Amino acid sequence: MRKSSSHPANQGSHEVRIIGGQWKRSKLPVAEKPGLRPTPSRVRETLFNWLGQDLTGWRCLDAFAGTGALGLEAASRGAVEVTLVEQDPSLCKSLQATVQRLNAHSVRVERGDGVAALRQRGKQGLDLVFLDPPFGDDGNELLFGAALQAARHAVADDGLVYLEAPRAWDADGLARLGLQPHRHGKAGMVHFHLLQPLPPQ
Repeated sequence: MRKSSSHPANQGSHEVRIIGGQWKRSKLPVAEKPGLRPTPSRVRETLFNWLGQDLTGWRCLDAFAGTGALGLEAASRGAVEVTLVEQDPSLCKSLQATVQRLNAHSVRVERGDGVAALRQRGKQGLDLVFLDPPFGDDGNELLFGAALQAARHAVADDGLVYLEAPRAWDADGLARLGLQPHRHGKAGMVHFHLLQPLPPQ
C-alpha cells in the first residue's frame, strides 16, 4: 500500500480503522514512511460492498500489504486464510504486532516481494488477491503488469483481483494479462478496480 503523494486527505493521519466485521473500529498504525498510504476507508467500503461484505471461507493474499488494511479487512469479514506480504522489515514487524493484538489466527505475515509471492502460489486457486503496488514517478508500469500476470495465475478461475493504480486499466490491456474488468472506481488521483480472470481458452 505504498504510494507517492496520493490522497492528501489522509496525510498526517497515523492510524486507520478496520471498517467492518469482527474487528470493526480496530486501529491499524500507519508508520511515517515515504509513500506509505493505506487504502482510504471510503474506497475499502466500496470494495467490500462490491465483494458482498461476507468473505467467510475465502483465501486471500495482500501482495503489497503496507499497513495490512486490505488483508485485515478481509480477515475481519470471515476470510479463512489471509497472507500479508511486505518487503519492509519494520512494516512486517508492525503487521506481526497487529496480528497478535487482534488474535488473528487466519492471518500470516510474510516478508518478501509481492510478485514473487504470487508466482510461488501459481495455480493455488486463491479467491482474492489485493494489488496496491507503489506508484513511483513513472507509474511503475512493468511492476503493475508483472503483478497482474502473477495474480491471474494465483487466483481461481472464479476468483477476483483488486487493483489500485494511477490510471484506469482498460479491457484490452487487461486481456493480454488474462484478466477482464468487473468494477471500477476513482478516488482522487487513484483508480481502483475489481478484476476477473478471462475464461480459460
